[in-house]
Amino acid sequence: MAPRLELQAKLVSILGSGNVYFQPPSSIQMVYPCIVYELDDLWTDFADNSPYSLRKRYQATVIDRNPDSAIPNQVAMLPTCVFDRFYKADNLNHHVFTLFF
Repeated sequence: MAPRLELQAKLVSILGSGNVYFQPPSSIQMVYPCIVYELDDLWTDFADNSPYSLRKRYQATVIDRNPDSAIPNQVAMLPTCVFDRFYKADNLNHHVFTLFF
């Protein structure tokens, strides 16, 4: 399975539903709680001026009406996951994480 699809499956299992969206277009009507994630960066390691390792970094946002949701804590426990920021918009709580997968 491709790494991104493995990440998708992991996020679906954390959320407990299929409300996990990868780079959703604005026309998608999201159902909450949900997780939205997107490719954020590519990190390349070089040796002798040639790339030898490529790591994809994703930004994952947990969006929930419940400010005390347990979902952000579960996402934070993923390997290489780091909490980035929190914000509230449209009466929804957004917990933003970055992770390599």
